[in-house]
Amino acid sequence: MTAPVRTHPRHPALAAADPRLAALVAAEEQLQADTLRLIPSENYVSAAVLEASGTVLQNKYSEGYPGKRYYEGQQIIDQVEALAAERATSLFRMDHANVQPYSGSPANLAVYLAFLKPGDTVLGMSLPMGGHLTHGWGVSATGTWFRGVQYGVRRDTGRVDLDEVRDLARAERPRLIFCGGTAVPRTVDFAGFAEIAREVGAVLVADVAHIAGLIAGGAHPSPAPYADVVSTTTHKTLRGPRGAMLLSRAEHARAIDRAVFPGLQGGPHNQTTAAIAVALGEAAGPDFRAYAHQVVTNARTLGEELASRGFDLVSGGTDNHLLLIDLTSRGVPGKTAAKALDRAGIVVNHNTVPYDPRKPFDPSGIRIGTPALTSRGVPASEMAAVAQWITQAVEAARTGDEPAIAKVRAEVKELMDGYPAPGLPVG
Repeated sequence: MTAPVRTHPRHPALAAADPRLAALVAAEEQLQADTLRLIPSENYVSAAVLEASGTVLQNKYSEGYPGKRYYEGQQIIDQVEALAAERATSLFRMDHANVQPYSGSPANLAVYLAFLKPGDTVLGMSLPMGGHLTHGWGVSATGTWFRGVQYGVRRDTGRVDLDEVRDLARAERPRLIFCGGTAVPRTVDFAGFAEIAREVGAVLVADVAHIAGLIAGGAHPSPAPYADVVSTTTHKTLRGPRGAMLLSRAEHARAIDRAVFPGLQGGPHNQTTAAIAVALGEAAGPDFRAYAHQVVTNARTLGEELASRGFDLVSGGTDNHLLLIDLTSRGVPGKTAAKALDRAGIVVNHNTVPYDPRKPFDPSGIRIGTPALTSRGVPASEMAAVAQWITQAVEAARTGDEPAIAKVRAEVKELMDGYPAPGLPVG
């Protein structure tokens, strides 16, 4: 169905050149304004980050690094990239930063290229247990070109068992160990992983894509004292553009840089680099620190409210921005629940849970998080209402009660109208 043709004065050139696409952009702006976005990997960027993403820096090709480019005319671009890297090393307290990776998966691939040869062993968290595809999972290139060995979580606690990790590391002797993941609701024990990596002579990589903003804001411990390399996206809790960074100790800087370029990429996306610089500047301020702590407060409060309504939370709750919910006891598959919640204006994703008997595309759980709603200024006092709406929508998914879903949708929009989203021209 063709979207209604409505535009906004912020996009006059787009509206004139391509009214159909302009209408789609406007419709997405309205959708983001009206819905309660609980996908933990999504957020709202500031107007400044959004502006930087669309500057004339888009017009430049800049293969190489500051001071060592393969194109002329880089006097300004070099300063932009240097600024982003300087802010990254300062904020995360690492020796070196490469801000060129296009996204999180290419960043992790660069780590493999920097340290491993095809067939080498990598130890990472199992995808169904909360890890990421690029941590050596079989369907990923990282599990095809390298020998992936996976650790998981305990059945009784839903938490990583470092004794299991140590036993696996001693038996398999990986050259690379990943800690962190995409559905990990608890604090990552960077010190514990570092001890294991040292014992077996492995490089430790902390993948903090989900929690980078919490680390920057002091709401989660930092991997800086422990990890050889820190890999992260620049969106999610960090509230930057869709990009990535690799931070490392000084001795690994050359290997990381050569792996990113020329190893995997050509010219960096300079407009994204500029937006990363803006986001890092914002993350260094006191307002962002308050934001990061509020993300955790909101998540914990929402988890407590859901648990009080009978929901089964993996690991029993959360230490960060993310909740993983097993819906088995509710009699509703995760995908069915996620689609019903979407119709109710509550955006989540269906997700596997540890030891899930269902298939990955139709799993038992949903994954939710609080970064985006916190960016809108929604306080912890509203989490009871959010939990109640989730309860009503999941029950309506079980019974097929569409009027109940429509009622929740109207109530969600009313709340969202009271908390305008940053960076959006509508509210």
